[in-house]
Amino acid sequence: MKAYKTEQIRNVVLLGHGGAGKTTVVEALAKVTGVLSRMGKVDDGNTISDYDKEEQKRKFSISTSVVPIEYKGENGDIKINLLDTPGYFDFCGEVEEALSVADAAIIVINCKSGIEPGTRKAWEYCDKYELPRVIFVTDMDDDEASFRELVIKLSMEFGRKVSPIQIPIREDRKFVGYVNVVKMKGRRFTTESNYEECPIPDYVEKQLETARNALMEAVAETSDEMMEKYFGGEEFSYEEISQALRQNVTEGSIVPVLCGSGYNCQGMSTLLQSIDKYFPSPASCECVGKDLYTGERFVAKYNPDANLTAMVWKTIADPFIGKYSLIKVVTGVMKPDSVIYNANKEADEKIGKLYIMRGKDTIEVDELCAGDIGAISKLTVTQTGDTIAQRNAPVEYQTADIDKPYTFMAYKPVNKGDDDKVSSALSKMLDEDLTLRVVNDAENRQSLIYGIGEQQLDVVKSKLEARYKVQITLSKPKFAYRETIRKKVKVQGRHKKQSGGHGQFGDVIMEFEPSGDLTIPYVFEEKIFGGSVPKNYFPAVEKGLQDCVQKGPMAGYPVVGIKATLVDGSYHPVDSSEMAFKMAATIAFKEGFMQANPVILEPIAALTVTVPDSFTGDVMGDLNRRRGRVLGMNSDHHGKQTIEAEVPMAELYGYGTDLRSMTGGLGVFAYELARYEQAPNDVQNAVIAAAAEAADAE
Repeated sequence: MKAYKTEQIRNVVLLGHGGAGKTTVVEALAKVTGVLSRMGKVDDGNTISDYDKEEQKRKFSISTSVVPIEYKGENGDIKINLLDTPGYFDFCGEVEEALSVADAAIIVINCKSGIEPGTRKAWEYCDKYELPRVIFVTDMDDDEASFRELVIKLSMEFGRKVSPIQIPIREDRKFVGYVNVVKMKGRRFTTESNYEECPIPDYVEKQLETARNALMEAVAETSDEMMEKYFGGEEFSYEEISQALRQNVTEGSIVPVLCGSGYNCQGMSTLLQSIDKYFPSPASCECVGKDLYTGERFVAKYNPDANLTAMVWKTIADPFIGKYSLIKVVTGVMKPDSVIYNANKEADEKIGKLYIMRGKDTIEVDELCAGDIGAISKLTVTQTGDTIAQRNAPVEYQTADIDKPYTFMAYKPVNKGDDDKVSSALSKMLDEDLTLRVVNDAENRQSLIYGIGEQQLDVVKSKLEARYKVQITLSKPKFAYRETIRKKVKVQGRHKKQSGGHGQFGDVIMEFEPSGDLTIPYVFEEKIFGGSVPKNYFPAVEKGLQDCVQKGPMAGYPVVGIKATLVDGSYHPVDSSEMAFKMAATIAFKEGFMQANPVILEPIAALTVTVPDSFTGDVMGDLNRRRGRVLGMNSDHHGKQTIEAEVPMAELYGYGTDLRSMTGGLGVFAYELARYEQAPNDVQNAVIAAAAEAADAE
């Protein structure tokens, strides 16, 4: 593929609900531009985008794929970098990475399915990143699909800015063409995306008039001159409409709606024309960063004449195709066989060959101009989110705003001895997916893996087996309970053992009571009078306490919030020792703890849940069932409520899946540990029983 200048590049992300047809649209665009001689199908597992074995097995996208295509536009050849993203919410990290380098978006909607949760999420993403967008309605070949009803719903959902610029033509229950609302001409498909001019059918006149009026109003609002012309009853020229559309789409004040069929390649030519006409090139975009010398914010234009800077927006670490760092060049021109400087790691890296990626295939190129997307192989220290810059002018560009993972499960290798293999494989997968996190929970002797959702964790498990030949099991994790006491007691701990030589003798009388501070295990004091226990044995008594609070007598969980006071005791001048007094303190602790009204404490999370207004009742009811306490609600005045609550951590297991089910995927949540508090009796009994069962199993 030849090198393209900044003005000739379009970076376009495809967004939409899972199964809406994004990958099929990419496949169709690749077919009509000559990249493919024959279209692949998602069900057959032979598309460009879904090349990973897991994607082929599950028949949906898991990772973002880049598919560059070339198109001969009105003003010459352009290169379109299509970013095909997953539609399922578990893989939102992949979507966020793609959005960080996209300059415009196509929201793909299945006409029969209509507006789905992923459609709304796609719109929110575009608003968040201020991306120009068009809506492409696919599967128009389905006779049960109603374009008119969908457009009405889109207008109700997203406002008057939604403007259809095509009206479908149907004959004999088949999708055969469309009316171009801008040119007011009919188009009949001949072969695939090719078309010929045809008369406008009478039955679309009413729908066409509505669409045309909405478009004219939008054009009129672009300037006072246009408004005056509109109210004067004058007709706008095609050039005026096109110019106004280009301006409005770029500004986001108009969102054109197009229609077609991905499977039949229908409507792809007009979609390509819209990308060429209405979407901006990187030359008119900006990239925000920070000057690492001054610490000040700066805004970079995509300028090929400036010093080289680039952002690493994604990493592919596949054992079959190798490791590639996907980059977007911001300024300058990147060339192969050169040295680059990683500003984040403060290290030089050597570039060998320079590539663009098309799915899993690599295409070697001679250069990448500002605004273009490409790949470098085998960089040693560079990771996703790093910035490449000049050593004497280091900058750092903003990275993708990746969601924090809150869904977690315990994992362990199926085969003993595979720990190192699993650890190494997970490390590579963490480089690829920033929404994954691995934590070693030493307290509960378990390894935890965090992700966005349970489906994502199941994919991780499958990938480990398919890619790296290691197997893990996923299970419900143990939770970090605590043990404490509720009343004051006084007990004696006496350790006496006689053997052939010196014996062992330690005797302590101790008081145990709540300290009132659950953030620390214990407070130790001594109130010895008359030397009944020599001072040199005090540290041994405290050491006995230190060991005991690691595993409480009830269920083996750490002990917190106790105050232990050494008040009396006795010793033997020959047989007493530090070990004897440590043992005596241990005896006193275990006996005193069980007499002092011991209880299990459970971790309480401070939870925030943001959902559309219509789901607040369901969510609050569910929180009550989870023993949660709702503390309040705050509105964002845009149709969403943020619910603040306190919920036992154990009750949040599986919450992400349940919340998604309740809200159609539109609810998001976050939490952090707030404090510990006494668990109800039934929970305490269950925790103690589970601990006893685990001890028996060991």
